[in-house]
Amino acid sequence: MQVMEKKKTLILGATNNPARYAYLAAHRLVAAGHEIVNIGIKQGEAAGVSIQPYGDALVDIHTITLYIGPQRQPQYYDYILKTNPKRIIFNPGTENSELEALAKEHGIATIQACTLVLLSTGQY
Repeated sequence: MQVMEKKKTLILGATNNPARYAYLAAHRLVAAGHEIVNIGIKQGEAAGVSIQPYGDALVDIHTITLYIGPQRQPQYYDYILKTNPKRIIFNPGTENSELEALAKEHGIATIQACTLVLLSTGQY
């Protein structure tokens, strides 16, 4: 059996609402053995990890998975770029060509995909 690389993942738009995809992603990422960081505007937790407001850029983040729409993303551009992940996943509804271009300029890979599908198909 192939051992999957563990990818520390920042969930941008994390929520404690079980009906939201960001909440499901948190639980599935943890179940798959990935460490998560929850960043969002709601207080609470998802998958046993507290949801924090964004502040100083983080280090050692492999993937940022986006769960905020393109209209709200500009305020996070500097934070995302300073965090300098290896990749950004644009989940359905979060696609943003401006942020994709900025990421590519900074050597950050981008993918338009669903984190839940990537996890369920072993492509995460």
